[in-house]
Amino acid sequence: MRAQKRVEQVDQRVQRIIAGDLRERLPRRSVDEPFSKLAAIVNGMLDEMETMIHALAGVGNDIAHDLRTPLTRARLTLERVHANATSLEQLQTVVDKAIANLDQSLSIITALLRLAEIENSRRSATFANVPLHEILREICDIYEPIAENKNVDLRVVVGQPLGVIGDRDLLFEAVANLVDNAVKFVPEGGKVGIELIRSDDNTIVRVTDSGTGISEQEREIVLRRFYRSEKMRTTPGAGLRLNLVAAIVKLHGFRLVIRPDGDHLP
Repeated sequence: MRAQKRVEQVDQRVQRIIAGDLRERLPRRSVDEPFSKLAAIVNGMLDEMETMIHALAGVGNDIAHDLRTPLTRARLTLERVHANATSLEQLQTVVDKAIANLDQSLSIITALLRLAEIENSRRSATFANVPLHEILREICDIYEPIAENKNVDLRVVVGQPLGVIGDRDLLFEAVANLVDNAVKFVPEGGKVGIELIRSDDNTIVRVTDSGTGISEQEREIVLRRFYRSEKMRTTPGAGLRLNLVAAIVKLHGFRLVIRPDGDHLP
């Protein structure tokens, strides 16, 4: 009878969850019993689902907002040149601006499609051995001219050749996004470091910079889709890069850690 009563309680709460009450949870006792352990597991799943559903609820509005702004600018620019252009040079200048706005919209769509592909784990079937030391040196070569233009000291330190099992293109993209952010937001004359180390049987890729870093309050929310902190509002972007990095890391079963000691360079 006691077991039947508990099943009835579970059934009532499950029905409320199905009806849309995402705050409802299964009853559990403090005693160490199988039923309470099962309830704790299910409640943990419900917590994760509630978080994901709330996050998805605002994605549509975020996408519409981020796409509307560059598309509106492109349309107004083309309207203006259609009405007022008096020379080929004016026409070319306005068309260039319109193309830049359209490229921004396309980059948002491309990033979203990339995230969907990664989160569906379609790439895991192609995993192979990836030489991380080669990737880091290649990324450093790509971003070195950009860093020099900003008077930023970009360095790569590879203690030994190290590799992991994964998708080379995705891992390249993840590290490149971190380096790009570091070079972009570090003050002029600052430092950015890329390091590959082996510690406690773990292979670690570390990207550091001498900027102000990410506050403790923002270390989790910066990984959310479309999130942009106040200091990023005036810079181009859609707030998808760190979310993309987090998705790539999750697909590979790795761990992404944001630490405050970003000014500690090798």
